[in-house]
Amino acid sequence: MNTLRASREHLERLTPLFNGYRVFYKQESNAAAAKAFLQERFEKKDSVIFLAEDGTGNALGFAQLYPSFSSVTMKRVFILNDLFVTPEARGQQVGTALLEQAKSFAKEQGARGLVLETGADNPAQKLYEKNGWTQDPALHYYWEV
Repeated sequence: MNTLRASREHLERLTPLFNGYRVFYKQESNAAAAKAFLQERFEKKDSVIFLAEDGTGNALGFAQLYPSFSSVTMKRVFILNDLFVTPEARGQQVGTALLEQAKSFAKEQGARGLVLETGADNPAQKLYEKNGWTQDPALHYYWEV
């Protein structure tokens, strides 16, 4: 398995993964919109996407980070917004490899760290905890539409 920072050249391999991610979160499948969304991220350079592939170049999963800042520490923070592994590749350490790639990238950038949010019923919580992520009991999450 290989993990790499994705670029526009990986768009065709990323699109089905991103569309599958959205479907996992109960969104209607829309490959064209998924492709356009990813294309815009590459054009605007407002996210960092890592791609995991097998030895023959088949896409296994991806992680997408969005940059932010911590005003308190005056350092960059990356939001691990998206992590998806194909059902066929689950249990093969793909998620762990993507988390490690994200962590290495954040360190290289001098970031304070990585943050994420996930559904209370998402089984990926076990993956995060197994890889050293900790839930912050001191914070509450609020949302306004």
